[in-house]
Amino acid sequence: MTCPFCRIAQGELSAHILYADDAVLAFLDAAPMAPGHTLVVPRAHVERFTELPEELAGRLFAAAVRVGRALQEALEAPGFTVGLNDGRVAGQGVPHVHLHLVPRFAGDGGRSLHSLLPYRPLRPDPELAARVRALLSR
Repeated sequence: MTCPFCRIAQGELSAHILYADDAVLAFLDAAPMAPGHTLVVPRAHVERFTELPEELAGRLFAAAVRVGRALQEALEAPGFTVGLNDGRVAGQGVPHVHLHLVPRFAGDGGRSLHSLLPYRPLRPDPELAARVRALLSR
């Protein structure tokens, strides 16, 4: 197994684990963008966000909330950026679903998720909305 997150879950690689249950792990990022930068991952190897079973997605996000609260208190962090890069084109570096919890502080130089792409005056697409609703109703 070459997936580093699977290897951490199996105890083959060391990590500073903050939280663990039978489905989810949370550990400090090896290359943190801020103090306390944490990754929350499913123990099961799932590469893409849309491949997550819904129950596992719920457990992943529930663990992220719990860990986020503890980090916020421990660091006295006034905010967080929570992110998930899905797919190589979105910057996913490890092909295993993972949520980033990045504590934020005044003057840290970080920016909003809205700064990921340049502003373009786009409008909501009603045809797209209709296609997605149709897919969801199947």
